[in-house]
Amino acid sequence: LVMGIRDYFEKLSFKKAILGLSGGLDSALTMALAAEALGAENVFAVLMPSQFSSDHSIKDAVDLAKNLGSPYETIAIEPLYNSFKMQLEPLFSGKPEDVTEENIQARARGVLLMAISNKFGYILLNTSNKSEAAVGYGTLYGDMNGGISVLGDLYKTEVFELARYINKDKEVIPENTITKPPSAELRPDQKDSDSLPDYAILDAILHAYIEQRKGPETIIGEGFDEKTVRRVLRLVNQSEYKRHQTPPILRVSPKAFGMGRKMPIVAKYLI
Repeated sequence: LVMGIRDYFEKLSFKKAILGLSGGLDSALTMALAAEALGAENVFAVLMPSQFSSDHSIKDAVDLAKNLGSPYETIAIEPLYNSFKMQLEPLFSGKPEDVTEENIQARARGVLLMAISNKFGYILLNTSNKSEAAVGYGTLYGDMNGGISVLGDLYKTEVFELARYINKDKEVIPENTITKPPSAELRPDQKDSDSLPDYAILDAILHAYIEQRKGPETIIGEGFDEKTVRRVLRLVNQSEYKRHQTPPILRVSPKAFGMGRKMPIVAKYLI
């Protein structure tokens, strides 16, 4: 991955990267890899907390930037978020808040990152992992933005393993970033497990379906809950249109999305 980042930047004649640093593990690992590839001074982190961001996530993000020696800036998105809501209020009047408002936050962050990228000539690093990309757990034109996807061929369980490996000699990535429950922090007390199966289960199903090309009946026969399997596979198939709009992925497996797994954007699957 370090070689891939370095090679990508050298061949495009870019020297500096930017990313949104949330205090979560995906962005932390992406930043650590980029710092190794490009030099910590060439990786600019932007913290973009909202009213839903926890204090410990902000602290974890700052601690990581300091551990690496990378420059960082904090831009609160609450004013932007409230402005969007105010402009949309006449149209949305009477409608309950839902994932729409969550996605506004992700897209506000995407706009800020791309503006800084344009102004200073940075490449935006996408921080989504393969598990999220597989099931469409991300916001188009928001956290799915970027010039290159660093972790797009790593399942979430592999993200944990790589973070532990990086920390084996000293704590580069704050321990709390690794041990706390994953969360997008787009609504109060949100956790990834509210929307997805536990990552150990999810990744096992995804690996069987994507890497080993097993069908639903075979996966269910291996002891996985039928309802969970069918839901996960349905999400994978329905999210192909999203994956076609994501940045190029640093490929580390035979079945990386894109060149490693070519699928029609839309199809009728009987699962």
